[in-house]
Amino acid sequence: METLKIILFSIAAGIIYGVIHDQITARVCIEYFTVFHPKVIESNSPTLLAFAWGVIATWWAGAFLGTLLAIAARAGSRPTLKASVLIPPITTLLGVMALSALLAGCSGYLLSRGGVISPSGWLLLPAARYPFFMADLWAHSASYGSSFLGGIALSILTYRRRSHLAEKNSQCHRMRTLA
Repeated sequence: METLKIILFSIAAGIIYGVIHDQITARVCIEYFTVFHPKVIESNSPTLLAFAWGVIATWWAGAFLGTLLAIAARAGSRPTLKASVLIPPITTLLGVMALSALLAGCSGYLLSRGGVISPSGWLLLPAARYPFFMADLWAHSASYGSSFLGGIALSILTYRRRSHLAEKNSQCHRMRTLA
């Protein structure tokens, strides 16, 4: 049951993050969703597109992270961790992802506005929209990148935490045996 809780919490956290993230980026550059992505709903509403893409683009990332974390927290003979123990590190990861997205989005905007970068030639957008598009592209890329790297790091830290618990339990057992 704890394994399922870890996976479901990770999926829910990913979806909530994705919807909030997309609510912001859809307002920065709606074309990121209407031109750069395939049409998934019959609407150009930033709110509706952000809800749709917030779910579509993140549930699987949450499932991937949740599965990694569940294995790291529960598999094998070492002491296991409950899902509730993983809530603070997962929320910290979401904060890191948001900060990464903000910094990358601002960088993409400024670099595009300064003429240093621009979208590919196949993307049909007025030049005035390039900085906003690049802000979205970089923000989304940073969210995925930090999620992937952070998820791996969190899984490793979770497994190491179990190792420390096993070591601590072993020391306590030795001390009881000697007493």
